[in-house]
Amino acid sequence: MAKKITVKERKQLAAWIEQGPKTFQLLYSIQRDGCSSEMFHQKCDNQGSTVTVVYNTNNSVYGGFTAKSWAATNTYVTDDHAFLFQLRFNGIEKFNKFPVNPSNIGNAIYPYSNYGPTFGGGHTLHCFSGSVSKNGSSYALNGSSSFQNGYYSCSVPDGDITNGHMNVFDLEIYRVTDGSDPCDIDEPWRKAPPLNKEHLQQLMKTIENYCPPSVPYVSYTKILMIGPVGAGKSSFFNTINSIFRGRITYQGCSGSAEHSLTSVYRQYQVKSLKTGKELKFRLCDTCGLEEGLGPDLADLNFLITGNIPDRYQFNPSSPITTDIPGFINRPELNDKVHCVVFVLDGSTVDVIPQSVFDKMKQVQIRMNKIAESRVVLMTKIDKLSKTVQDDVSKVFVSEEVKEAVDKVSQMIGVPRGNVFPIKNYENEICLDDSTSCLALVALELIINFAEDYLADQTDVVDTVNRKTSK
Repeated sequence: MAKKITVKERKQLAAWIEQGPKTFQLLYSIQRDGCSSEMFHQKCDNQGSTVTVVYNTNNSVYGGFTAKSWAATNTYVTDDHAFLFQLRFNGIEKFNKFPVNPSNIGNAIYPYSNYGPTFGGGHTLHCFSGSVSKNGSSYALNGSSSFQNGYYSCSVPDGDITNGHMNVFDLEIYRVTDGSDPCDIDEPWRKAPPLNKEHLQQLMKTIENYCPPSVPYVSYTKILMIGPVGAGKSSFFNTINSIFRGRITYQGCSGSAEHSLTSVYRQYQVKSLKTGKELKFRLCDTCGLEEGLGPDLADLNFLITGNIPDRYQFNPSSPITTDIPGFINRPELNDKVHCVVFVLDGSTVDVIPQSVFDKMKQVQIRMNKIAESRVVLMTKIDKLSKTVQDDVSKVFVSEEVKEAVDKVSQMIGVPRGNVFPIKNYENEICLDDSTSCLALVALELIINFAEDYLADQTDVVDTVNRKTSK
């Protein structure tokens, strides 16, 4: 089934409509309300400006906009702002706007009582008439299309818009009004616990009581953060540290700069204000990946395999070798990294240099060979969505955040469930329950991934021991 119009597509429609940002409110869907002209007019008449969106069975998406209200007048309506459009063809993005011809604005739409939405004389796009029954998961609409009949300015052949048929999964009509579209969805796109004070306290207690599994010589879980400059690696440690200290802290070097502010490899410990004890995990921070600078693949490999000591000072002009002070020649399992976390700024994934992505993919190849766990922290979600900026607890009903998670999952090559959206503390002066809870949800899952790796390593050791004893 074709994916419903995305945030990007809504923004494109708003740009074509002009006069500022728009809000899209769903009025009618043939999947939800049935396909009949009676229901169409009942739901959509006298609603002002609307967008009609057709999703066909080839995953092509097209439709039309009118600034006039639909009403069963049985006469053509003048609309010099009307246009038809194309958003996708065979699932591939293809943005085209087909404005009404100035000489034909008097025939822009045809709100006939027995018709569904109809544009242009002739008609250019006649969606359906009467009632159409559902056939399986789709509808064979009894309308027609003729995008090049002259009423709308269209140079694209009809078949390259509609695939030459009117078989559709859905047809939707949205009321269009001025204002920023919150781009929220009706149901959460991920099942998640409540981001409130009660669950925050439960998470804090669970993590404070956490101990690594019974693995020889492992006293804490070791988590390595890798990502581009400014993605939020140090800020994630500061966020976690702030939560357990009960106030905003900035122990890790974070901020905004052209090159990485972190120049020292740190294995950060977190203490609980409540118990005064160190928690049983380490958040390992390293300098950011950047084009032509930062750690190379060999450096990252040394970090993952546990050869590099805490507080090692990176030298941008000199790669790590076995001769550096404190190099650990034979790292134990306690020295090694148990989970690698890729940290990405969700608002800038489209502009990350290819060379940086190549480094991360090479790290993944390396981790595949050693069965290393890896996840993605997608930071700065407040920059993706005004709704989330106002209320972090709305993260899982934000379509913009959902789309960013999907994009990061595809780009990095990890399952969507391994991508955790978070907001770090950056300019706040006090803690927020939803922000803290979201960060701890991610941390708990990361710790679980690390435990899976340690359990696998324990199985390997047990297998070797059994073979040796025979």
